[in-house]
Amino acid sequence: MVFEFIKVESNQTYDFIEFKDFMEKVYRVAINEKKIQGWDFWSLQSGADPSEFQYITIIYYKDPVSMMNGISEEEMIRYSMAAFPDLKEAQIREKIANAAQSRDLAQRAYMVEIASTKDNFQMKKGTLASFDIMKAAEGQFQAYENAEKEVFLPIHQKRIEKGLMGSWSFLRTALPLGSEAKLTHMTMNIFKDYMQFFNNQQYEDMESTAEQKAAVEKGLKARDQKNIYLSTLETALR
Repeated sequence: MVFEFIKVESNQTYDFIEFKDFMEKVYRVAINEKKIQGWDFWSLQSGADPSEFQYITIIYYKDPVSMMNGISEEEMIRYSMAAFPDLKEAQIREKIANAAQSRDLAQRAYMVEIASTKDNFQMKKGTLASFDIMKAAEGQFQAYENAEKEVFLPIHQKRIEKGLMGSWSFLRTALPLGSEAKLTHMTMNIFKDYMQFFNNQQYEDMESTAEQKAAVEKGLKARDQKNIYLSTLETALR
């Protein structure tokens, strides 16, 4: 999965939305060609200063190698011409070149999913997501991953079964990073709407044991929660 955090200046919003609609059709062709598995376009609600970025896109690939190879410029041109047969290649190239000026790529993250809940949640417009940016504590990388998979995953699964969440997944960066890296992991907490999101926030599990609470506390200390980006889904292609 490739996450792109996108900043758009206010005077470029119209141009960017026009480009977003253009790319939606292009990515649809890429999905049909089995180059990618999906594409999401999220609008940031809270968690970052609007001067940092306002949108998050996700491109889904079948495996890490496909993700790192990405979509070449020539493939992008070919998919664009298939999506817009009335446009000439020169027009397509100009459109893509102009689009680069309508946005600023604040950050890109290459991630792989290493754990997820069992659910049949279907993404649709209006879906809410909390993208939690994590950094494993020094010397706690494996301990943190074990905590997410062995302690937190069952908790999220239980909440899904109670109707308090839609889906949850745990991601690790696909590229080796140094000690100054901003993130090592990310969790995607998916909710069908704000009602479900707030119900989940207020829920307290009265059945958890002292041992389970201790495991949660230990897991929390194994990582630093750097940011939480609450976003609304505008478009999901699969």
